Formats: sequence, C-alpha cells, structure tokens
Amino acid sequence: MRFCFRFRIALLSGLLVAPSVVQSQASGSLRAKISQLFILSSGDDPLFLGGSGDPNNPANLQAHGSHFIPSAVAANASLLGFINGAISASIGSIPIAATSGGVTFRFQGGIPVRTSTSGGPIFAERAQTLGRGRALIGLGRNSFHFSTLRGVPLDDISLIFTHQNVDFPNCDVLFSGDCSKMGVPAFENEIMPIRVSLDLDVTVNSLYATYGVTDRLDVGVVVPVVYTNLHGQSLAQIIPFGSPPAVHFFAGTPTDPVLSSSQAVQGSAVGLGDVTMRMKYLVREMPHSSVALLGEARFGTGNPDDLLGTGRFSARGMAVISGRVESFSPHLNLGYAYRGHTGDAKTSDAVLATLGFDQLLSQHVTLAADVLSELQVGRSQLQLPGPVTYEAPYHRVIQPTTIPDIRDDLVTGSFGAKFALAHGFTVVGNALVPLNRGGMRPDIVYTTGLELEF
Repeated sequence: MRFCFRFRIALLSGLLVAPSVVQSQASGSLRAKISQLFILSSGDDPLFLGGSGDPNNPANLQAHGSHFIPSAVAANASLLGFINGAISASIGSIPIAATSGGVTFRFQGGIPVRTSTSGGPIFAERAQTLGRGRALIGLGRNSFHFSTLRGVPLDDISLIFTHQNVDFPNCDVLFSGDCSKMGVPAFENEIMPIRVSLDLDVTVNSLYATYGVTDRLDVGVVVPVVYTNLHGQSLAQIIPFGSPPAVHFFAGTPTDPVLSSSQAVQGSAVGLGDVTMRMKYLVREMPHSSVALLGEARFGTGNPDDLLGTGRFSARGMAVISGRVESFSPHLNLGYAYRGHTGDAKTSDAVLATLGFDQLLSQHVTLAADVLSELQVGRSQLQLPGPVTYEAPYHRVIQPTTIPDIRDDLVTGSFGAKFALAHGFTVVGNALVPLNRGGMRPDIVYTTGLELEF
C-alpha cells in the first residue's frame, strides 16, 4: 500500500513538471530579452541611436547616438531596472501552501487525540501542528498571467526617455546660453516615447512536505519548479524639436532619417525556484483556541536572470492564532517579512497580516477563505524616475512614465476548498484575486494540488 502511495505521488509529480520541461528554451536569459526591447537600432546598448551615433557620418558633428543610453542618465536606467526588478520580485513572492492540512492530532497517554477536524486553510496558517511522527506531503500547481503593474496594463506601458543634459567646454558660447540648464542646446528637448507590451505567463509546480518532530514542533520544506514564458513588443518614436536636418534618428541620414523603430522578443525558461525551509512551534493550546510561532527562510536558489526567483535570501516570522467553534475555525496571522536588498530585484520589507477562516461543510469538504496582506515598510525599493523639467527655450515638464509612484502594498483575496479522499489524500482548489493595485499582479492565480497525510 505504501508503494502504491509513493507511485501515485511520483506519477503526479511527473505530470506537473513535465509540461514545463518540454516547453523550456535556453536561448539567452529572459531579463536580457526584456532589455532587447529597448535595443532599437544597431549596437548592443539599450536606447542607442545607430544613425545619430555613427562617427563616420560627416553630418553628425555631435555624435548624439549615446545621449539616450540609460548608463548616461540615471533616471532612464531606473525605468529599465524598475521593470526587471518588479517582475523578479513578484515571481519570488508567490504564496506557498500552508504547513499543515487535514485532521491534526496530539498524543495523550499514547493515544492520538484530534486537535482539528477540518481540512484547514490553504495559504494562511493555523496554530495546530500535525502531531509527533505524522507527515504531510503535497504537490501544488499555481498558474497565472501577469496583467498589471501598479494598475497599469502590462500590454500598454508608456515610457518617455529624455535626452542627456549636455555640457562641454565652450558649449555656452556655441549655443548662446547656459548649457548646465536642460534645454540648452535646443536638441535636448527631443524625447523618445516608447510603448511596451509584455505578455508574461508563469507556472509554479511545488513539492512540499511537513513533518511533526514533536506534538508541538513541525518542520517543513517547499521545493518549487518555475516555468516562465515571455513575449514582448516595443514601438519607439523620436519626436524632433528643431527644424531639419534631424539630430537624433535610428537609421538613415539627417536629411532622410528613420524616426521610428520596433522590436519583438520571445523566450521561456524552466528551473528551480526559491527553496523554502520552515518551522512552526505550538506555544499554547486550549480547548477552543491555540497560539503558535512560524519561522520561514526562503533561499535565492531561483535564477533571477531567467525570472525564476529573486536570487537572494528572504525570511518571515509570524504569530499564528487559531480558534474553533464547532466546525468553524477562524485564524489570524501577524508577522514581518525581511527581504534581501541586493541586486536589481529589490523589494521592501513588509508587515504581514492574514485574516480568514475554514469551515467544515461536510465530512469530506472544507471551505477556506482569507484576506492576505503585505504592507510595505518604508520607501519602495523599486524607484521610478521623477519628472524632467526643461528650462529652455521655455519651461515644461515631462512625466517619464504612466506607471504611478505608489506604495507596493499587496492585498489579496483567497477563496478555495479542500476535498478529503480515501487513504489520507486531499484535493485542493483555490483562486487568489488581487484586491488592490500595488506591485505587479495577475488578474487571478489558480491553484490546484494534492496532499497526502499519514
């Protein structure tokens, strides 16, 4: 019988992971492909203007090709870094299943005594532990399509890149003005609007396990395999400011310039995501309520260049409070999430709060509903550039993007059910729905899973 259980788990694991492996590609990192959306002419640098940057072009006396390059202007660089960072951070913070499910026990005089009767929550935590010597093994699958970034549709992101403020010896004399001011010389007023469309699908297949070391202590591990598929398009247009001949152009000549350019990229990656280790300790148990502490460490094992994880260490700690009134079991989780602040995928720490319940509807069916929230601590690590102010030949202000400068608080509704089967198996179905606009979000995250408790 144990062999049969193991065979079923292995078979389901293969079914969950195999589709991702078959579709994977290895042609360059996905983050590099996003940068390629901004390589709009000859050369390897984003925003480099191939025509304007040709030093062999006798009409191009100023060699303007590099004046939109992000490395030359910090504000422009932050736009590209923000998009890459937001994607990696969102994939790395995907919710994982609860540490314990099904009926939990403690041993009293050598006899197992039930401490819960329902199947428990799905993404929230309850205070009850599995019980000494008991184990839970689960396979979960999350699939979703990222649709918005701070409320802005990912298929319609508007960016405006501005010119570098150029100053050099004798510039004031040459252009009859103070070259330290943006807009002197006049060609600094030229801008490059870019419309970006990103189509990003993610599937996370997770194997998780929890073991009851004692009646009060559970330890567990979550091993995710992430499949990410990216398709992107960009359309750029240079808006001239002065009269002909052209100063900035993607190709051609100053008298016959190419002022628009487009790019398309596609790729996918599959691999190990961020592995998680966790531990839950039951502090106090009473007839109708319990309190526990949960500690969790998430390691940066997912490759951030392929958008499989954050590539950095993070951790969270929570107090877990559970109650029980007959078949109704409310729970409250309060805690703090620490996130590493190295690399491009920077995200702020967060205060965690989850409130919900699970309700035993029948002997085999448990309804679970929660509101999960991550409230950003301090200023967002994903910074957008501020407005660019032109002082000459007249005053005006350019907003570099339609992405709003708001907090990346995440509030999500979780609605699902657990269906108990024979021999300790439980089928899980759930939907996560964003309730606010912060961060990079899908419209809905579908979750399916199979758990075995023994």
